[in-house]
Amino acid sequence: MQTAEFLIEIGQYYLMAGGVVAALFLVIGIDRIEPSSRGSYAFRPLLIPGICLIWPLVIYRWVVLEKHGEARR
Repeated sequence: MQTAEFLIEIGQYYLMAGGVVAALFLVIGIDRIEPSSRGSYAFRPLLIPGICLIWPLVIYRWVVLEKHGEARR
């Protein structure tokens, strides 16, 4: 029982971190790395579940695109 509670707690922390990353990425990051997304706010809430699940990949791609820009796409 303790193992299940521990795994659920880890999952909750993972999703909370994903929520923070989603908020930061959708407010700050997406405009910086994808110029065509500027001014389009209707689709951003649709990205939240995906970002919450793959937030480590989102951070990695965000950092790579911030450092190298268009050359690494």
